[in-house]
Amino acid sequence: MGKKAKPSVDKIVKKVNKEFEKTSSQIESLINDALKQFDNLQNQVQEPVRKLLKEVDELRDREMKRFNDEFERRMSEFQELQNNVLERLGIAGKDAKKELKAASDAASAKLAETKPKAKAAAKTAAAKSPAKTGTKTAKKAPARKTPAKPAAKAAKPANKSDLTRVKGIGPATATKMQEAGITSIDQIANPSAADKEKLQAFAKMKGFATLSDEAKKAL
Repeated sequence: MGKKAKPSVDKIVKKVNKEFEKTSSQIESLINDALKQFDNLQNQVQEPVRKLLKEVDELRDREMKRFNDEFERRMSEFQELQNNVLERLGIAGKDAKKELKAASDAASAKLAETKPKAKAAAKTAAAKSPAKTGTKTAKKAPARKTPAKPAAKAAKPANKSDLTRVKGIGPATATKMQEAGITSIDQIANPSAADKEKLQAFAKMKGFATLSDEAKKAL
């Protein structure tokens, strides 16, 4: 009877082993399916993220370009406004000088008219007064001193190192030019071969074609 029990135990062990292998295969298959699904899910997540990052980079580039363009436009407007103000101040200064000169000429003319009148009045007074006897001589009226005209102030030499005196060059552009080696208006008005090469870096600026002529006017 013991012999009959042994085969039944072997059958049970084989059956258990077979079921275990079958279960292991199923588990391995499930694990592989889960890994595949995870890979698919990861790809599905990564693709929108990549697309989003790309759109963010493009948006950032567009905004930076728009900001730079707007900044350049505002700087150009500021430079034009600055040049207009300086030009108006220059015209006002010339008008003031003309008015001052006219007033000075008028004062000189009035002074010239009073001189012969004063001399005539002195002669009339001397003729009417009785002559004194003795050795004493009649006192002469003191000569009227004419006020000396103020000496004209010597004109200050133009500051050739101030590049902003050239129409079209603002403070920011002047700083960049000085850093590039353009430190005098002469280098813009009458550039050497080396200066021309340095100025080519500013060829895109507004009014570059007439920059040399404007520099000659500023000298």
